[in-house]
Amino acid sequence: MIYSQTERTIVTDRLLLRLFNESDAKNVTILCNNYNVCKSTLSLPYPYPLECALSWIADHEQNFELDRMYEFAITDKNSGQLYGAIGISNHKKDYNGEMGYWIGEEHWGNGYATEAAKAIIEFVFKEKNYHRVYARHFKSNPASGNVMKKCGMTYEGTLKEHVCKEGSFEDMVLYGIINPMN
Repeated sequence: MIYSQTERTIVTDRLLLRLFNESDAKNVTILCNNYNVCKSTLSLPYPYPLECALSWIADHEQNFELDRMYEFAITDKNSGQLYGAIGISNHKKDYNGEMGYWIGEEHWGNGYATEAAKAIIEFVFKEKNYHRVYARHFKSNPASGNVMKKCGMTYEGTLKEHVCKEGSFEDMVLYGIINPMN
């Protein structure tokens, strides 16, 4: 992982993680306006109109500058194609943050979420001095749990019927990792 503070980018073997810009909104809408993506995330609405993408992107730069949240577009390092998004909150007082991500369905199964998640964890441990990173996934979405495991996160528990999604209560499975440099 190579982080550029001036560019606010993270480069991995295959990916360039960069801040979103307004010109990404159309592609975000295309990727997110998919029921299978929506049902596996905590807060993406379905349908997902362009206005949602524009509103979501509008706060990213300020959140980054104020160290509230770091949200990156997951793109192909060479072509620039958008695959999805990854973000992590910054709970400064506790030196931790919650990581979340989504990948467009046509890009599932290629390891992009895992590669991006490993890079984000390394970024916040090295550059932002986090002590801990945690993430949650719907029990009905075990693929997301596999991403967390591949990043070295360990299972910490299941929050029973923790979230009401589409009128049904969903279990949330919690994973976490402690900064090995602390």
